[in-house]
Amino acid sequence: MNRVGPFLLVAGLWAGQLFPTPMRAQTMTDNNDPAFGRNGQVQIIASIPTPDPSGIAVVNGRLFLTFPKHDGDHTGPVLAEWKDGRLVPFPTATFSAASSGAPQARLISPHGMTTDTKGNLWVIDDGKIKGQLIPVGGAKVVGINPTTGQIIANVPLTTALLPQSHMNDLRIDLTHGAKGTAYITDSSFDGHPALVVLDLATGRQRRVLENTVSVLPDPGYQTVLDGHVLHYDPAHPTFPAGGADGITLSAGSDRVYYAPLASRRLYSLPTAKLADFSLTSAQLAALVVDEGEKGAADGLATDPWNRIYTTAADHDAVFRRNPDGTFELLASDPRFVWPDGIFADHQAVYVVLGQWSRLPRLHNGQDMRKPPFLVARIPITAP
Repeated sequence: MNRVGPFLLVAGLWAGQLFPTPMRAQTMTDNNDPAFGRNGQVQIIASIPTPDPSGIAVVNGRLFLTFPKHDGDHTGPVLAEWKDGRLVPFPTATFSAASSGAPQARLISPHGMTTDTKGNLWVIDDGKIKGQLIPVGGAKVVGINPTTGQIIANVPLTTALLPQSHMNDLRIDLTHGAKGTAYITDSSFDGHPALVVLDLATGRQRRVLENTVSVLPDPGYQTVLDGHVLHYDPAHPTFPAGGADGITLSAGSDRVYYAPLASRRLYSLPTAKLADFSLTSAQLAALVVDEGEKGAADGLATDPWNRIYTTAADHDAVFRRNPDGTFELLASDPRFVWPDGIFADHQAVYVVLGQWSRLPRLHNGQDMRKPPFLVARIPITAP
């Protein structure tokens, strides 16, 4: 078993001083801005030549990663465990590294990944390979027992799926539904973002909040990536231009938090309402709470103490939102080029450094990503 605890990570630390976590204040020692550069205990736990990872989960020290194909096909596994310095298809090569076979019987392009409160792995397969249509059965929610490798759920997305859906990320709520309820962000490739609610026992599913402010990009959204000022213009979209993207549950699964990609707002809903199929989308929209600004985040994650972690690509950083709504800088690092998937447990925050802002379609066909692709670990402690 390959564990990612601190005892394996000394070689991955930056040379020089390590600052305590959390970063509550920066000392002003000269006329440079102390908020940028290396802050926090950033430990590199995986360095992957190819392909580019996105989703992440850690179970009992085991690191799992997804490798989607919607922005480019590749020959590697689409779900793998990082073990002894290499990618091992998980749970089997047939399921996670096959390029042919029935779409529902294998993973095609899994993106987001999470765990439930029982420690099972869950992935959202958007079923999309670049240049191809989503096949029937390709888009699905899959649950896997990480200890045995057994597939415990494989639920296709049907009526909640649109031809240009991009099922981006998910969280699993075991407090509602006979086998739990999945909440999924559909970022959409053609401007129809929404949240998707899926009853895992029955397969009942629906889209909600479509065309409402909490799932749409913010008009006039602007950010800075790789030193370039990017401005969201619906008529001429650049990166980032997506709708509902990051999603996380409160520690007690009583509330779901989510955000569009091209937005600095954080929104939330009570899961008791979101899981209730008798409520209309309009009724749910009236219950949405604007939780305020959270920075320019892609991924969201919650730790056992109900603190929410947000990636902050325009600061090369990870932020932490405390239960009282205050924020602090957890860590920043120049290697944090588009921090994407993020996962938190009682020991650390883990983040994939995806470089997605450097894709060919955003740079006149030239792939600006620079392997290796890194995964970082940031230690945390109880409040």
